[in-house]
Amino acid sequence: MSTPSYKTNRKILLGQDNNALVLLFAINALVFVLINFLKIVYFLSDIPMEFFYKQILNWFTLPAAMDSLATKPWTILVYMFTHHSIWHLLSSVLWLWCFGFILQDLAGNNKLIPIYLYGGFVGAVFFVLINNLFPVLERNIALTEPMLGAGAAVMAVAVATTTLAPDYRLFPLINGGIPLWVVTLIFVAIDFATLASGNAGIGAGHLAAGAMGFFFIRQMRRGKDWSAWMIHLVNWLDDLFSPEKKHKNKSQKEKHFYRAERKPFEKISNITQQKLDTILDKINQQGYQFLTDEEKEFLKRASNEDL
Repeated sequence: MSTPSYKTNRKILLGQDNNALVLLFAINALVFVLINFLKIVYFLSDIPMEFFYKQILNWFTLPAAMDSLATKPWTILVYMFTHHSIWHLLSSVLWLWCFGFILQDLAGNNKLIPIYLYGGFVGAVFFVLINNLFPVLERNIALTEPMLGAGAAVMAVAVATTTLAPDYRLFPLINGGIPLWVVTLIFVAIDFATLASGNAGIGAGHLAAGAMGFFFIRQMRRGKDWSAWMIHLVNWLDDLFSPEKKHKNKSQKEKHFYRAERKPFEKISNITQQKLDTILDKINQQGYQFLTDEEKEFLKRASNEDL
């Protein structure tokens, strides 16, 4: 699926309701504030910092040992929102904003969080498998450095975005812009340079997360949406607690009173700003591939005219 270029004067704003990118920012920031608040409490109480790492931080990080993971399975999810240092958090958030904003613009708002979660989960699985299947990589698996941070999840978002639009241009005023694939290469190089002296399982986890992002987009182009079950689950929960705003089942096709091989007539709608805004909102929320043929044709005609 090739996404055509078109002019748009409306993008997903950071202050917009249900913005997936802002939600990920908020969760990462809240977990960081909570952990560091507890760290300050330990510091002011003259409790040795070793106890903070054992009693608090260990409950947020993903352990390499299977027996340890069995006692705290929630870390498979929590670790991808946990950052210990401010520089670690800022690095993750900046790269997430760089790739996540583009992904929202091209694939819709509801694809970002599923790719983030899929990447973090796949990265966690490979991190644990590598450390347990190849324990010779580490002297003692019980002492292996745990995994934390959004690195694997952001890697999945970066590769997914680049797979979707490798020639997307950043900073177009600078000699025509920088291709997105170049920025992705820089990100991957920096990411693995910081992991060079660390645990091999973390590097394998990031590689696996990137592969997951690639296959997510490949399957989406084939019409298989891996995020559909997550979206349906969230909508079901939202309907359960907010029955006044039921989500429509978009899987149900419209029923017509006639069946014909060709259209009885073809309506060509006038180009209006209101209709254009409605279509752009649909792209932001669902993605370009969910537009009808009429909406795609309208968008193509609108791109050739100045409203």
